Amino acid sequence: MSTTLLVPVLDEAKALPALVARFAELEPRPAEILLVDGGSADETVQIAKDAGWRILSAGRGRARQINAGVEAAKSENVCVVHADTLPPRDMVEVIENTLAARRIALASFTPVIRGPEKTRWGTTVHNWAKTWYAPLLTRPHRFFQGVRLLFGDHAMFFRRADFLTIGGCTPGDAVMEEADLCVKFARLGKVRMVPRKLYTSDRRIAEWGALKANWIYFKVGMLWAFGLRSRMAKHYPDVR
Repeated sequence: MSTTLLVPVLDEAKALPALVARFAELEPRPAEILLVDGGSADETVQIAKDAGWRILSAGRGRARQINAGVEAAKSENVCVVHADTLPPRDMVEVIENTLAARRIALASFTPVIRGPEKTRWGTTVHNWAKTWYAPLLTRPHRFFQGVRLLFGDHAMFFRRADFLTIGGCTPGDAVMEEADLCVKFARLGKVRMVPRKLYTSDRRIAEWGALKANWIYFKVGMLWAFGLRSRMAKHYPDVR
């Protein structure tokens, strides 16, 4: 098996150097690292070029960028990694060992939300619980079919062929693109969160505060659940 690490970005020059450094430490190495840029106006693309990553441009919007990246990927497996994430150094081995089980269609790492000053344990635990209760409340028939609702900052991974079979992300989705993927992938097999930690930035919580951040996460999730997709982006502003 081989693995592509796919990084969809927009103006991530501040966060990207830490991910570049972490990717340089991975053992074993991925087959390729593919950055899919949605039109950055900062030094994002140059940082990736200097790191030797493969660069692809796509229409703005994470769903479109992921679709374009998976289409262009050269590997059997693909892992979508957000720029503000620090995965474990053995992530490639974890991905390939997990997807060797054909019954698993989609998987992710277990995220811990951390900033330069502290770890956000409250939101971390809530987000873990939400992967169970969100599908139970919003898609109960899918929950009992095995759907678990993973999120983008979990570093979700899957087989490229399966992604293409299910039609990929819904192109117009600016946020919550991963929720539809969980529902689609569950038709092919199990959706699993692997008990291997990665660290993801607390920059939204630092900007908004913990209560406001969790309220926004909940509100956007409910908009998705009730099909009000066009309103999601308005309630989930960018934080860089």
